[in-house]
Amino acid sequence: MERGAKMARNGVSLSGIERTFSPDEIIVSKTDLQGRLTYVNDIFMDVAGYSESELIGKPHSIIRHPDMPQAVFRLLWATIREGREIFAYVNNRARNGDHYWVLAHITPNHAADGTLAGYHSNRRVPGRGAIARVEPLYQRMRQAERAAPDPETGMAAAAAILNEALAHERMSYDEFVLSL
Repeated sequence: MERGAKMARNGVSLSGIERTFSPDEIIVSKTDLQGRLTYVNDIFMDVAGYSESELIGKPHSIIRHPDMPQAVFRLLWATIREGREIFAYVNNRARNGDHYWVLAHITPNHAADGTLAGYHSNRRVPGRGAIARVEPLYQRMRQAERAAPDPETGMAAAAAILNEALAHERMSYDEFVLSL
């Protein structure tokens, strides 16, 4: 294994190399209600390193980086399932083990009858200052998740760390994300 690389749970080596994309590009994807990809744009495929046929029908979590706190995804899913939008900083994993940070804007899609039909995500290149602020917080959260005796206890501990940080900042997660 390459120096600085580590192994993700699914057997993919993490390269430790960060990818990026142009600030004028937007990664776009759509999913069904279960989070299975129904649409990906060319920028998504280029940055993530997958073909369309490798992505459509797969869970969006195919690009989940193991260093992302599960508690952030729990917050994200709870928000969009309530029919509300959310902004989040997310560290994703490309097919070859590289990683890339995004500022994600996830919105629910509604059918003509008003029922929830799926989700739409636009992701942009985040500012380096924002990553410098969010990365240490996410690291503390992920450490708490890994140190816990079970996933639920870990997510509760990570959520407590996030809530404490937000209370210190006197803002909600959305406000925190948009303030960076």
